[in-house]
Amino acid sequence: MLQTRGIKYVTTVLMVFVLSNTEGVFRNHETLKTVVNIGAILPPNTLTEVAFSSTLTRASMESEHYHFVLKVLYAPYGDSFAASKAACELIADGVIAIFGPIDVTSATIVEAHCRAARIPHIQATWRPPRVRGQELPSPPGINLHPEAVALSKAAALFIKDSDWNTYTLLYDDDYGLVRLQEIIKHANPEHKWVIKRLKPGEDNRPLLKSLKATGETRIILDCSANRVLEYLRQAHEVNFFADYMSYVLMSLNAHTLDLEELRYGLSNVTCFRIFDHSDSRTRSYLADWKSRSNNNVKIPRQTYEITVEAALASDAARLITDAVESAPEDFTIEAKAIECGSEDIWEIGEEFTNHLLTNPIIGITDQIILDNITGERTNFNIEIMELSNSGFNMIAKWNPDTGYEYMRSATDVSDLLAEKWQNKTFKVVSRIGAPYLVERVPEEGEVLTGNDRYEGYSKDLIHEILKETLNLNYEIEIVPGNGYGSYSKETKKWNGLIGHLLERKADLAICDLTITYERRSSVDFTTPFMTLGISILYLKATPPPPEFFSFLKPLSVDVWIYMAAAYLMVSLMLHFLARFSPNDWENPHPCDKSPDELENIWHIKNSCWLTMGSIMTQGSDILPKGYSTRWVCGLWWFFGMIMCSSYTANLAAFLTNAAMDDSIKSVEDLVSQTKIKYGTVIGGSTYSFFKRSNVSTYQRMGAAMESARPSVFVKNNDEGVDRVLKSKRTYAFLMESTAIEYQLERHCDLMQVGGLLDSKGYGIAMPFYSSYRTAVDNAVLKLAESGKLVELKNRWWKAPETGGCITEEAGEDTSAGELGIENVGGVFVVLGVGCGIALGMGIIEFLWHVREVAIEQKMTQSEAFWAELIFALSFWETEKPVEHSRPSSSASESKAGSRASSVLRSAADLFHIEMFK
Repeated sequence: MLQTRGIKYVTTVLMVFVLSNTEGVFRNHETLKTVVNIGAILPPNTLTEVAFSSTLTRASMESEHYHFVLKVLYAPYGDSFAASKAACELIADGVIAIFGPIDVTSATIVEAHCRAARIPHIQATWRPPRVRGQELPSPPGINLHPEAVALSKAAALFIKDSDWNTYTLLYDDDYGLVRLQEIIKHANPEHKWVIKRLKPGEDNRPLLKSLKATGETRIILDCSANRVLEYLRQAHEVNFFADYMSYVLMSLNAHTLDLEELRYGLSNVTCFRIFDHSDSRTRSYLADWKSRSNNNVKIPRQTYEITVEAALASDAARLITDAVESAPEDFTIEAKAIECGSEDIWEIGEEFTNHLLTNPIIGITDQIILDNITGERTNFNIEIMELSNSGFNMIAKWNPDTGYEYMRSATDVSDLLAEKWQNKTFKVVSRIGAPYLVERVPEEGEVLTGNDRYEGYSKDLIHEILKETLNLNYEIEIVPGNGYGSYSKETKKWNGLIGHLLERKADLAICDLTITYERRSSVDFTTPFMTLGISILYLKATPPPPEFFSFLKPLSVDVWIYMAAAYLMVSLMLHFLARFSPNDWENPHPCDKSPDELENIWHIKNSCWLTMGSIMTQGSDILPKGYSTRWVCGLWWFFGMIMCSSYTANLAAFLTNAAMDDSIKSVEDLVSQTKIKYGTVIGGSTYSFFKRSNVSTYQRMGAAMESARPSVFVKNNDEGVDRVLKSKRTYAFLMESTAIEYQLERHCDLMQVGGLLDSKGYGIAMPFYSSYRTAVDNAVLKLAESGKLVELKNRWWKAPETGGCITEEAGEDTSAGELGIENVGGVFVVLGVGCGIALGMGIIEFLWHVREVAIEQKMTQSEAFWAELIFALSFWETEKPVEHSRPSSSASESKAGSRASSVLRSAADLFHIEMFK
């Protein structure tokens, strides 16, 4: 037992001895290193000091030849006098370089002291670009902060790539204005921008509210990171940080902010950073800082909380220590104490400065390459960060040589937006108006709340888009005043649905909202979900009472009289010519080859029957055989065909269009008369169409509506329809064709006059640059391709089966007027000329036959002529002897006495009366 205790005692003594010797050896080794004093001027108790000091300590531990000692003097931020005094003290103590201060003004003064003593000065703060033509100082001061012009160019290119054509730039100090001016210099000349100054620590809500009234949604904010939340909260209070806004934060420390309260909105917040938080070097340096922290300095818990000043301070320390380590062997770095204001300088200071400028390193902010003329850092990387539900995420990288490299695909963007939208209830504003949206009538005992209070086409459509297609929540509200939206030149504001969107009180607006140029200039629209045009709604004419003899209407009285006269004339001519035509005298007994008598069937009764059957298109079982008679029949058939066809066509038109109005058939008819007044909805898209049209006809209509007294304008479509119904055909209403279709289904006494005056569409409106615009637009296209839009329209447009109407449209002139003699007179002329030709042919045929009879029967031509003529005029005779008997003297004497009886017989035969037996 005693032996064991003795062994433990000896072991303990040996361990103490070894450790004490090791510590002594380490101290002796540090004593052998060359001490290098490095100065720093910083505000007290800052992370920047911890970062700078930790890097020097790490470099001392890694170096075999040098021990880096930090000599820090404190100067409050912005106190240039204290900074100047501290610089002189450090130079007098003998330092090889001075880092800081971190404000521009103080850094400029310290840089002047260092340049006078030829001591390198390193800073890590933004400084304004040098004035063009200004002489560059030598040696230059070294600045590890990204060069001002290059940094502003990166921001300007990002804005350009984001397709921002209008934006507002906000700043709160003079240097912020300089940075924004550099952005404007690189901006597209066609961009429209406004610059406003914020007041730190004061109420900026009036300014932000005035910007909101302009409709601006894209903001570039340049201010210190510790004031970003203050300004964003004020913007939120005046609804200037709504779901459609986009903010670009110019501070390189914006990524360190806790924006938890802003993550779950749809506003887009973008910022820049110049180093990778996930890099192993960054995590290693942060671990060093934590090990050397004290209670007076707050050390970041995560790498994303590291500020750009701390990162650059660490890189500045690394730049100095690496330059010392990499100096040539014959280059002895030994500090020299110099008094401010003396002529004394550090002889190797300028050479050491050049070595610093030409010695690139890799630090927290990646590779550092300096311009050896200006001392600026022009080659650097920028990461573009965007706020999401999980914090800031990188979306792109930028380098002065390669430009932007975007890290996200279209799918990634869609997924990110969908993630944001799940936490939002979309506000959809609409207006009451059938069939788009009406208030539901609750059943007995039913209580309607939320969106269930409404029904209609708009409600079903927005439900299909947001809920069924995009799986998003929404709530419907009615716009005050129930107006579509028109611009007032007096107030310079929009009202109605458009005004509601511009005031950021809603995310979407849906109803029968027409996409017009004026509206499209103020808000954005989706692809039209319904196409239409302006047309005329008018009251149908009262159908006239049916007439007993309406079948006579297609032809005028004159035509009927002329037709009757033509019928009698042709019938008598046929009868007359048949008597003279030898071909119409036929053998009554075909078996008898040598008949004593011939028969003529064309007495007056058969002649009238043939003409009657022809004009009735029924034909006849007997037909003439003579040339003249056939010619007469052919012309009569032609006459009958034309008259019968004209009558049939005109009769069908009369019966079909008996009740059709013949007062206005097009917009030209409407504008060319003064009896019928016409109007539109005041302030709507139809009203704007006539007010701004360049077509002379529509300009005249617009002027006529404006000057009409009493006013022809109405407040809404329902009022216009009601006015048409009560006007007794003295008022026509101009409205969209889709609304007319709906009304025609429910009011059978209304009709649409003419076609469409224009072509346009209904769309879903939203504020400009809304992140959900593409998603909603794609949903509309998907519904259109699937036929869902047609299904929804049929559901709300078609009237119930028991109450539907047949739609009529009064377009081109389809009604028929009666045909006058001037319309069909040509047919009578053709008939008359034809009958004259037939008469001439009959005479020639008769005289030729007389000649043949005279030769065959050895008679004189005179005897044959009179014999044939007398028999032909004996209309009662239907049988004709083959040969004529020679006339005797007694016959000649009785010739005069028999003429009276011949006339009587002819008259009796005309009326088919048997007087002589």
